[in-house]
Amino acid sequence: MASVTNAQKAQILTNALPYIKKYSGKIVVVKYGGNAMVNEDLKKAVMGDIVLLNLIGVKVVLVHGGGPHIKEVLDKIGMESKFIDGLRVTDGPTMKVVQMVLAGQVNKDLVNLIGSIGGKAIGLCGLDDQMIKVRQQSEELGYVGKITSVDVSIIRDNLDKGYIPVISTIGTDTEGQAYNINADTAAAEIAGALNAECMLSMTNIDGVLRDQHDPDSLITDITLEQADALKQEGIIAGGMIPKVKCCTDAIRAGVKRVFIINGTVPHAILIELLTEEGLGTMFVSHSSEVGKRK
Repeated sequence: MASVTNAQKAQILTNALPYIKKYSGKIVVVKYGGNAMVNEDLKKAVMGDIVLLNLIGVKVVLVHGGGPHIKEVLDKIGMESKFIDGLRVTDGPTMKVVQMVLAGQVNKDLVNLIGSIGGKAIGLCGLDDQMIKVRQQSEELGYVGKITSVDVSIIRDNLDKGYIPVISTIGTDTEGQAYNINADTAAAEIAGALNAECMLSMTNIDGVLRDQHDPDSLITDITLEQADALKQEGIIAGGMIPKVKCCTDAIRAGVKRVFIINGTVPHAILIELLTEEGLGTMFVSHSSEVGKRK
């Protein structure tokens, strides 16, 4: 920002004020993973955004995955990664690796990074206080859980104490067996249970594109009705179907706005939340809310 004058910097902050007022004191859930997690510079920028939001009074909950890290460890010990419909097939030995990597390495690295840049974070997973209850999704997927309930008491307790909860997506069944959970699904369920003001799903694309080969065809606003129509038209297809479903599920659960944003863009969170133009695709329940990022 060397070319930006002090007056321009002051104007940027002034322009952000309505958005700061909108989100201060409110809960914002960020689903984080993918390329933004394995690139160290981007990771630091994302955590910096989250710390900044926390310091201006936004109650941020960070829900993370860690697929690349899990694959790295499985590769090192000679275990094959298998997927069905985008979900990792998780047998017993794989589940031990998933729990070790997600609730251990990835979670604590994020907590430590937030602390090193001035934030106050605490690491949690769905096993803590049996926060996320699940049942087995299918026999062929193994220990992959379908969420049956979310108890957000421990999240609210830590938010009230000023912490940024950093949550790894592992759940438990009634017998105490740990299960792997899709991070997008977990973030949507947690955001709904918290009645969050908004949820941001960080991906490696700009949002929902009308033409996947044309980055200028970004659809900036989508209602629940439009999401169904876009799926029928084949515009929402392939890997976007489960991502969009998590967004619409969160809206139906009571989250006011859900955004798909490109997590590989530095400071994507701040651009989406604190500017008029935003960055990605916003999901809302009704057409009356289209275009209202403020």
